[in-house]
Amino acid sequence: MTATNRQILLASRPEGEPSVDNFRLVETPIPALADGQVLVRNHYLSLDPYMRGRMNDTKSYAAPQPLDEVMIGGTVGEVVESRSDRFEVGDHVVGMGGWQEFQVADGTPGQLRKVDTTHIPLQAYLGAVGMPGITAWYGLTQIIDPKPGETVVVSAASGAVGSVVGQLAKERGARVVGLAGGPEKCRFVVSELGFDVCIDYREHPDARSLSAALKTACPNGIDGYFENVGGIILDAVMLRSNAFSRIAMCGMIAGYNGEPTPMQIPALILINRMTIRGFIVSEHMEFWPEALTELGSLYAAGRLRYRESIAQGLDSAPEAFLGLLKGRNFGKQLVKLT
Repeated sequence: MTATNRQILLASRPEGEPSVDNFRLVETPIPALADGQVLVRNHYLSLDPYMRGRMNDTKSYAAPQPLDEVMIGGTVGEVVESRSDRFEVGDHVVGMGGWQEFQVADGTPGQLRKVDTTHIPLQAYLGAVGMPGITAWYGLTQIIDPKPGETVVVSAASGAVGSVVGQLAKERGARVVGLAGGPEKCRFVVSELGFDVCIDYREHPDARSLSAALKTACPNGIDGYFENVGGIILDAVMLRSNAFSRIAMCGMIAGYNGEPTPMQIPALILINRMTIRGFIVSEHMEFWPEALTELGSLYAAGRLRYRESIAQGLDSAPEAFLGLLKGRNFGKQLVKLT
């Protein structure tokens, strides 16, 4: 086994739109393990929109990503050396290994979690049966809580989170309308994921135009909305929302590079007595077992579908991440490290 670890660090903070120059690839020696530690060979790295916010040195729900340290990120891999009683060589694990090929981790509860790959592919634990899937589950079940026959709208519907939201909503008897960028993604959302309708937001340059399309797609109005984007999409949805509608605020990618995202008609919150609630899924760990049980069961039954975009090699991570922020990925964005 190699004694060298390749890592990508955050070299500088972006001003506006990030670039590959904000990252730096380094090689470091793999240290000897202490008692209780394990060495994990990371097989896949997860790229997620939240990473963009962590690159800024601003107040947020989590501390900024430190400069000159390994970029944060979820990983799945295999234990290749162990001095822990809790893990054996060959165990498959999921954790926050970051943008690197190897991870030295304490074998303490919570840092690494063993996963069973007998029926679920290893990389799915970074997507539909991992943090994105749990994010979808929590926002839908604990905030939107759709009833049979209600209408749920999902932005970024072909993505890692949105694709699961829609399928879980259909399982609960809701009418589901997706928003995605481009005809190929919209076809996938309807034909493969089972949404009732999908609107190509790129065909609508402003909130009024998109709202008109939503009026056609949602003849009974909108009861629940899972928000991943913000901007004019949120304004368009609010124009069509029913009284006592619920919005789960998961992400606002339209403003991640510092673009202003003002709400055009905030009075609709009062007029419609709307509930708008932001959430961070890592603050609700008590729900993870329940969510994982349902997600795993649906996958095993063939009722949970997903798509992946896979970049090859650690070197490709910065470009793949920048593409994710521009919507170039299709489904869950991963980096294959082995």
